[in-house]
Amino acid sequence: MSRIKLGVVDQSPVRTGGTAADALRETLELAQIAERLGYSRYWLAEHHSTNSFAGSSPAVLIPRVASVTRDIRVGSGGVMLSHYSPLQVAENFRTLEALFPGRVDLGIGRAPGGDARTALALQYGRGRIDIDRFPQQVQDLAAWLSDAFQDGHPWRRVRAMPRAGTVPELWLLGSGGSSAFYAGELGCGFSFAQFISGQDGAGQVRQYRERFRPSPCRAEPAASVGLGVICADTQAEAQRLASSLELWRMRIMHGRDRGIPSPDEALAELGAGWTPPRLGQDGARMIAGDPAQVRDELHRVAAHYGVDELMIVTVTHDWHARVRSYELIAEAMGLEGGSG
Repeated sequence: MSRIKLGVVDQSPVRTGGTAADALRETLELAQIAERLGYSRYWLAEHHSTNSFAGSSPAVLIPRVASVTRDIRVGSGGVMLSHYSPLQVAENFRTLEALFPGRVDLGIGRAPGGDARTALALQYGRGRIDIDRFPQQVQDLAAWLSDAFQDGHPWRRVRAMPRAGTVPELWLLGSGGSSAFYAGELGCGFSFAQFISGQDGAGQVRQYRERFRPSPCRAEPAASVGLGVICADTQAEAQRLASSLELWRMRIMHGRDRGIPSPDEALAELGAGWTPPRLGQDGARMIAGDPAQVRDELHRVAAHYGVDELMIVTVTHDWHARVRSYELIAEAMGLEGGSG
C-alpha cells in the first residue's frame, strides 16, 4: 500500500464533567503527541456559542500550538471568513507565518460555525455579509496574501502586513455546495469535510481538480479529506467509544448542548444494540474499528477520493482513549515515529 500522509483536525472537545480549560490544555498536549507520531498538519477548528467545543479562535490558538511544537504544520480548519475582513485575516496569518515561517496553513470555511443569531453577533456593527459574497472574500484574501491585486483595483495600494519571505498555505474547506468549484477557480488547496457532511465527496474532489487554475497560491491542485475516526485495540471498544459522539449529535439536533457524554451514558440512552456506520460505506461520518480495520478503511477512502492526505478528527469522552486512537492509527498507517 502507498504511504498516506495524515493530519489532525482538533475541535478542542469538552467532555461532560470537564471544562473548556481542560480541552485547551489537551489541545496543546495532543499537538505535541501528533508531531512525535509523525502527523503532517495540526488544524484548529472554529466553533461559537457551544458548550461542546472550546476552539472558538484559531488565530489565537495557532501560535500557542506552534510554540509548543517544532516542525509540524499548524493552521486553521478553518477560519469562518464570512464573519471577518479578508484584510484582517490576511494580516493575522501573515503575522503567524512571520513568527513560524514555512509552518502555517490558512484553512477557510464559509459555514457560520454557530447558529444564525451567533453569526449576527459576530458581525456586530458591520451588518450581515451575504454568503454570495464569499467567493469575492476568498479572492481578496488570496490577493492580500500573495500581493496579486492588479493595477487599477481599488485595493491595489492597501498592503497586508507584515512582509515576510513566505506566505501561509491557503486551503478552502467544504462539506457540500460550491466550495470545490471556488477552490479550483481560485487555485488554492481543497479539503472535503466528510466528517461533517456525511456524504460521499469524491465527485467534489474530482470537480476541484478539473476546475483548478494555477495561481500565486499554488501551481498544482492539492486535496485532502477530513474523516471522523476512532481506533481502539478491539472493534468492540472502538464502537463503544463512538457511541459518545452519536449521542452528542442526537442531543445537538434537539437543542441540548451538554458536551461530549461518556460511553456508559451514551449506550444507556442509545441502547446496547447501537453500532456505528458499517465499514466500507462511502460518505460515513465515522470510521470505528481496530487498527487493521481502520488502516484498510483509510487506504480505501484515500483511493476512492484519489488523495494522498487525510485529516483525522477523533472525538471521545475520555482523553486517554483519544490519544490512544491517534497512536494506534499512526502505527497502523506506518507514520514515521508512529510507534513512539
